[in-house]
Amino acid sequence: MSQNRQAAKDRRAAEHDYTVNLRAELEIMRLHDKLDALREQELVELIRCNNEVLETLRTQVAALEARLGR
Repeated sequence: MSQNRQAAKDRRAAEHDYTVNLRAELEIMRLHDKLDALREQELVELIRCNNEVLETLRTQVAALEARLGR
């Protein structure tokens, strides 16, 4: 009898541990997704800024070439 009660308690504890671990894993996956989205957003912004700088440099080079008669 006592062994059956202990086994039932152990099963409930194991089920609880499984549920807690599953929830933690899902939350970690959500956090990874959020971090990936933030990194992607930062990368897009960095590329946009680089393109703006590149365009400014192209404009300046074209202006210098025009002044030099090239």
